[in-house]
Amino acid sequence: MKTAQDFLKEANDIVERIDTNEAIKKHGSDETIFIDVRDSADIQKTGTIKDCLTIPRGFLEFAADDKTPYFNQKLNKNSEIILVCGAGGQAALAGKTLIDMGYANVKNVGGIGDWEKNNGPMNK
Repeated sequence: MKTAQDFLKEANDIVERIDTNEAIKKHGSDETIFIDVRDSADIQKTGTIKDCLTIPRGFLEFAADDKTPYFNQKLNKNSEIILVCGAGGQAALAGKTLIDMGYANVKNVGGIGDWEKNNGPMNK
C-alpha cells in the first residue's frame, strides 16, 4: 500500500525542480506556460503568478486532455510547463500527472511564497 509520501517521492523523482529565479527569467516567454494548481480560495488569499493559468489540481486531468470538453486550449504538450502551488507538493504531483499524460517538459517551481519573495511578477 502506498502512502502520501510514496506518491510525493515518485513525483519529485520524475518532475524536475526549477530554481525560482530561473523560472522568473522564463516568465513572459511564448514557449513557457505557468500553471497555479491551488484552489481558487488559496489563490484569492495570496494572488498568483502574473498571466498564469489557474487549473486546480483536482481538475487538471480534464483540462489537460484534448478529448474532453473541458480541455484548456492554451495547453500544448510540447511547451515548457512550470507549475506552482503553496509549497511544492501539489505542483510535483500535478507535474507527474501531466508527464503521465504525455506532456514532455514539465517543471515544479515550488511555492508561491518563494516566487513572491524573489520579486516574481504577481497578480494580486
